[in-house]
Amino acid sequence: MRILLTGAAGFVGSHLAERLLREGHQVLGVDNFCTGQRQNLEYLKPFAGFSFLEADAARPLEVAGAFDWVMHFASPASPPRYLKRPLETLLVNAEGTRHLLDLARARGAAFFLASTSEVYGDPLVHPQPETYWGNVNPIGPRSIYDESKRYAETLTLAYHRAYGVPVRIIRIFNTYGPRMDPEDGRVVTNFIAQALRGKPLTIYGDGSQTRSFQYIDDLVEGIVRLMKVDYSEPVNLGNPEEYTMIELARLVQELLGTSLPIVHEPLPQDDPKQRRPDIRLARELLGWEPRVPVREGLLRTIAYFKEERL
Repeated sequence: MRILLTGAAGFVGSHLAERLLREGHQVLGVDNFCTGQRQNLEYLKPFAGFSFLEADAARPLEVAGAFDWVMHFASPASPPRYLKRPLETLLVNAEGTRHLLDLARARGAAFFLASTSEVYGDPLVHPQPETYWGNVNPIGPRSIYDESKRYAETLTLAYHRAYGVPVRIIRIFNTYGPRMDPEDGRVVTNFIAQALRGKPLTIYGDGSQTRSFQYIDDLVEGIVRLMKVDYSEPVNLGNPEEYTMIELARLVQELLGTSLPIVHEPLPQDDPKQRRPDIRLARELLGWEPRVPVREGLLRTIAYFKEERL
């Protein structure tokens, strides 16, 4: 297949591109390096089927030829990054989704949207199934990401219903692994980078808030399986194993053999108190569930960051 993939220099996008290339597909990667890392493209350049276009996915792309898939994975994804780029985040998820849906429609391609568990906001239902409508503050600081992804989902299904564009939508829960930017501000990268640099581990709030962490290989496997199934509504992809931030910090300390102190900072506005996916749909539809235990995945991620000499 020939696949257009936005966000190809990002953490998730580069891993997905590599998997698709290894399966023999052609991938045209698109990125403007707003948050993507040029070094991630080094993993893709050896593949003959890879080509790259430096461009802003929020604007119409000038690309030639037919595509089997248009896959939209471009967006700042960590709160520090999207809070620094509020308009860019809104535009890539809103206008970018529209332009890419137009492209998919014009070229007879299927469209794949990378959405997020952030559409559930600070959930009042736990764990979160795809049928839950969410609890999002529509004008809070985080709404630039939460609401633009909710809109992107709405737009994607509108194109499917109005024009018959084949679509897939995933809601990605917290994902970690090699090729993450150590400065992206996500909790896993924060803890590992701080510990490797001999600095205290920073927890926001009292540390009782929970998250669920899936290793990148598990996420990519779920994406590839969904490409092969005719299902247009959102599917959760995440690890239902839940950790408090205190538990995660202590696990990182244990794996690195350090007793560095933990310091607490104020909790950001609208930060979710708990987050865990209900993955019954993914199990039934895709035969998918996470395979990499958190401990093993963290060890792989730590090894990567050590190689980067943090």
